[in-house]
Amino acid sequence: MQYIRNKRFGQERALYNTRGAVVENCRFEGEEDGESFLKESAELLVKNCFMDLRYPMWHCDGLTVEDCEMTANCRAALWYDKDLVLKNCKMNGIKAVRECKNVALEQCGVNSPEFGWRCENIAVKGGTIASEYAFFESKNIRLEGTEFSGKYSFQYTENVEIANAKCKTKDAFWHSKNVTVRDSLLDGEYIGWYSEGLTLINCHIKGTQPFCYCKHLRLVNCTTEDCDLSFEYSDAEADIRGDILSVKNPLSGTIAADSFGEIILSGSKYPCNAKIVKRK
Repeated sequence: MQYIRNKRFGQERALYNTRGAVVENCRFEGEEDGESFLKESAELLVKNCFMDLRYPMWHCDGLTVEDCEMTANCRAALWYDKDLVLKNCKMNGIKAVRECKNVALEQCGVNSPEFGWRCENIAVKGGTIASEYAFFESKNIRLEGTEFSGKYSFQYTENVEIANAKCKTKDAFWHSKNVTVRDSLLDGEYIGWYSEGLTLINCHIKGTQPFCYCKHLRLVNCTTEDCDLSFEYSDAEADIRGDILSVKNPLSGTIAADSFGEIILSGSKYPCNAKIVKRK
């Protein structure tokens, strides 16, 4: 095992193709402005490092990164990697993780537009993620106990499980397939449009016009807030505890709630035959 400690690297490809090493308390910065300092490396433990240069860890295999800081200058930090673990890291560069396989994040603070695109097998535990456009076209995602904020999240994703999370995001889960969300808050506009197999269990849903054009939508023991014009042209089995502000032209299935502010069944382009049930 090679140990690289307490050094500064600023040059291009400073530790290119390093294998079987511990890189600790190092700083990747400097006027040399070199990029790709750990590219094509394998079986590395990177600890307590400061990264201020572009494209540092591409095409790595077997990489553990702990207690590291990646600045906004550390763009596109982790691409095309496999078997990647990140613990207690600060990730502030755009496009931080892309086209990676077998990724685990634990208690990380992520502030990265376009985070997590086209990845496969990505697990996030705790921490925070702020990303305008997150997890685009990724598959097999697990998110637990995470606080998420963004705009166009989880679009075109497949096989997603989210639990005990707080998600403040508009346009979430568009065109997604096989998504299950449990015991979580979803706060945003236009949630779930064009999704297939979206299931929400014990969730609170807040925001305008959720769940339109959905196929095989299931809501189990959920609550809603400010959800107007919901379920338009959707196939839904929805069990809502409390009030729904308004429902508009659902295609099929059953929507049950304690009360409805308004039920709109007119002006539909398609036959709308869903049952709308008000509990006694």
